[in-house]
Amino acid sequence: MSTNGHQIEQQYSTRNLSDSSESGSHYELESRFYMTSCTAIIFVASLVTVGVLLITLVVSLTIMLQSCQSKSSGVIRLQNVNDYYIYCKMHFLHAELNNLEGNYLPNICRDLAINYVKEGQYGRDMELASSMIDDYFNSVKPSDHGLDSVLMDIDNIFAMNPHSSNLFHRFQNDNISNCIKEATNLKLRLLLRLYLNLQTAGWSIILLSRESETQRNNTINHLVSAGFRGWSALLMRKKDEVSAKENEYFYRQRNLIQKKGFRIKSIISSHVDALKFLDKGMQILLLPNPMCHKF
Repeated sequence: MSTNGHQIEQQYSTRNLSDSSESGSHYELESRFYMTSCTAIIFVASLVTVGVLLITLVVSLTIMLQSCQSKSSGVIRLQNVNDYYIYCKMHFLHAELNNLEGNYLPNICRDLAINYVKEGQYGRDMELASSMIDDYFNSVKPSDHGLDSVLMDIDNIFAMNPHSSNLFHRFQNDNISNCIKEATNLKLRLLLRLYLNLQTAGWSIILLSRESETQRNNTINHLVSAGFRGWSALLMRKKDEVSAKENEYFYRQRNLIQKKGFRIKSIISSHVDALKFLDKGMQILLLPNPMCHKF
């Protein structure tokens, strides 16, 4: 009995231990399976979400930085161009007032003068000036006696003068010569349109050139072939005026015009030396100057 009881107790203990061991083992397997599947799904989903957000943030920041950089560089570039333009404009104005040639101007102004015409800004400025001149003449009328006149500066509206032709052909492939050609054509078209409109409105037109009288026939041929006809006078330098200073030349021409009975009401020119012609009651209508002629 004692032996049987001991065996039964031993078997019971063994069964309990076995049951306990199986139960613990089952719990541990279930715990590992549950943690692995759920945590993995949540962890992977979180990683994907965070990764997508990070990529989106990086792309957005990159685009914003590139946009800000391009805008900033554009402003700087525009400011530099404006600074150079003002800088060269002052030098050019000084050269005009003192009758200096292009070799007195900074080299950087040469490229700016070329781009001013090539990129179309000169053409736009000419159109604006033309519109302002039209507005002015729409507000004034010539007198009936026909002596109210407009003085029109015709220098630099044709190709290089014959005495400069060798120099022109020497540099005909140069950017400066192309700049001069384009600017000359633009100025010629605008002045011709103004000329015809003024004639139709009844104004007497006096043409002014700084060239020598020896070029008169060539100048007249150029004017007629371009469409200019019926002017009241063509003023050019006489032989004894070739070496005269600009202000002396202008004073003589102004006195000559007044002696003929004409009254100059306005002056159309792209050269600031025309200001020396200014007298009481005159209106100066200044056209933009392409500057490349100085080079």
